[in-house]
Amino acid sequence: MISVRLDPWASEGARRLISAQQGPEHTNAGPVDFPEQTDDLPHLGHSEPPAPRLARAILLAALCSFLVIAMLNVLAAKLSVGMSALALICLCAIFGLQLRHSRSDAVRAPRWQKVVTLGAQTLLTYLPILLFQAQWGGMAGFLAGSLLLLLPARIAWPSYAAVGLSMLLPPLLNGLSLLDSFYLCQSTLLTGVIVFGLTRLADLVHVLHDTRGRLARMAVTKERLRFARDLHDLLGYSLSAITLKSELIHRLLPGNSQRALTEIREVLAISRQSLADVRTVASGMRDMSLAEEINAAEGLLVAADINTRVTLRQGSMSQQVSTVLAAVLREAITNLLRHSKADSCVIEAVQEGGRVRLVVENNGAQPDYRDPSAHSGSGLGNLTSRMREISGDLRTERGPDDTFRLIAETPAFPERRQSSADAMAPAA
Repeated sequence: MISVRLDPWASEGARRLISAQQGPEHTNAGPVDFPEQTDDLPHLGHSEPPAPRLARAILLAALCSFLVIAMLNVLAAKLSVGMSALALICLCAIFGLQLRHSRSDAVRAPRWQKVVTLGAQTLLTYLPILLFQAQWGGMAGFLAGSLLLLLPARIAWPSYAAVGLSMLLPPLLNGLSLLDSFYLCQSTLLTGVIVFGLTRLADLVHVLHDTRGRLARMAVTKERLRFARDLHDLLGYSLSAITLKSELIHRLLPGNSQRALTEIREVLAISRQSLADVRTVASGMRDMSLAEEINAAEGLLVAADINTRVTLRQGSMSQQVSTVLAAVLREAITNLLRHSKADSCVIEAVQEGGRVRLVVENNGAQPDYRDPSAHSGSGLGNLTSRMREISGDLRTERGPDDTFRLIAETPAFPERRQSSADAMAPAA
């Protein structure tokens, strides 16, 4: 495992990313020490987390309470030992069926399985009424809840109501008052709703926790992609400039030491800026100016003996647009230096009608020319994604005489679009 050191300038998002990538066994190793971050992300392990367990425990406690109440009602009837044992067996069978119906995957069971289990629960609910009379009526609440859990809504709710109304009869047949009949009907409906509600609540808690974990993993992935994208966009340009100027220094040293010294100073300045870029990438605070990048690109191209023509008509634009277009310009210049044999380049940045259009065109874009270095990059793909984030468009065109044109166009002030993954993303 590669050891990663987080300096004081590292952002909260960077700390979360490194902690999630290294795993819990590295949280106290080396210089990475930030225990306050361990509770920010949901548990990503394989064991069931506390919240779903608690919801299931509450559901089980409610079912057991209803079961105990039914047992007390049966025992209060002072039945014979045999009849009491039969009642307890039937109660346990109903309780087992209810546990099966309250499982999170019960609704996805095959239809024949639902028919069998619901049919068995219906028989165990109504047949014992012939033996135990109104004392057994409380078991109808479990049946009412199971119907709501397993059947489609258009069938479940009428069936639920029918079960509740059917409990009006046992007390009347047993010679009890109408008030007792109404009480049994109401308690059956209430029990059914409670069983249904607690089961669905436990399922929703589990789904919510799983979704939160997925969003956290998406946020970690988003942060990782941001690191890779920004490092490519920022350092690719700087390293290409350092390479170009180093080659120029190598040619100037024998006959023009003063010019070579000037280029060395510029290489040192670019190197320091690259170090600052690495730090700002980690903190997520890297903002760039399109106008400044155009000036820097013009100076770099002139140093490379490339005839450069710049057109800049820029008005006000959001900082995000300026940063993304500056990154597009950097990538275009990097590709020009690495993948072409250009001797002329045109850079245009024009803002009209609330939209900004950046065009970089150069010659010498030979189709068979490729940078011989491995992993030459995928910057245009990264920038296409970044342009979409600001409602923009990035495209490339090839023209006559080996010309290559990159066009980026976007609103000067795009509307903010935020996804659920953005909402859960680590703070940068």
